[in-house]
Amino acid sequence: MRSVEAASTRRTNVRPSRPIRIAAQLHPQQGDYPALRDAALRAEELGYDIAYNWDHFFPLYGDRDGPHLECWTVLAAWAEATTTIEIGPLVACISYRKPHLLADMARTVDRISGGRVILGIGAGWKQRDYEEYGYEFMTMGQRIQAMGEAIPEIQRRLDVINPPPVRRPPLLIAGTGQRRTLKLVAQHADGWHAAFPDRPEELESPVAALRRWCDEVGRDPADIEWGVGVEPEDIERFLARDAAVYVEMGFSQFTLGFNGPSWPVDGGVPFLRWRDEMNARFGVAAEAAV
Repeated sequence: MRSVEAASTRRTNVRPSRPIRIAAQLHPQQGDYPALRDAALRAEELGYDIAYNWDHFFPLYGDRDGPHLECWTVLAAWAEATTTIEIGPLVACISYRKPHLLADMARTVDRISGGRVILGIGAGWKQRDYEEYGYEFMTMGQRIQAMGEAIPEIQRRLDVINPPPVRRPPLLIAGTGQRRTLKLVAQHADGWHAAFPDRPEELESPVAALRRWCDEVGRDPADIEWGVGVEPEDIERFLARDAAVYVEMGFSQFTLGFNGPSWPVDGGVPFLRWRDEMNARFGVAAEAAV
């Protein structure tokens, strides 16, 4: 891979490894469901590929005791309200539900949605969620180990549950831990969400580690959809400087994070236009899934 510094001098003509897709992460905080539902519907109308939420019990920023809604019940409501956009958690904390229950919930929401669920999982990190809801926090290593143990159990339940999901929900794993998390990505994931980095340089080492793990397990890294987060207020600079760098690194899914109480997804329209231009230029199908 060429250095990020050299790549950042170019702006276009970097061919994506797979279709560019744009997601809206609608943080279910600091607002209430009617406006959150309207934002999901607006994201679908504008042409976002995916609507994510997150799996926490309290706001992550702003008023720490402000309004907040639960992840999977929101996803079930979105499954009824929307018709085409993919939906999922970015990401479900593996500690909050037994693996077989999580598989059952994902299957059920997938059937409600007609086959549009992405099952995003992570090891968990927000200590307040654990403590106030009565979950054991454990160490980071223990939480990552628990995630690794849960994945085969989730897959086993999805294999036998009746009725089955409309499609087997693509498994997305979030995290950049080079020794354990990225090994799980290489072994199991259909999608990888790296982070919301400030600069592409931050992901050079995780990208190299993921490629090494894929080599070790005999998997093509291009079989995994790589995702990265972008702050909506940073879109203009990101498109001018960093977008081509991330594409060259191998990223093809870009997630914009929107906050309540209004979740202003119209702010991502320039990114949607860029996606359409990139996919048209290189003849890739924008509707391709994880």
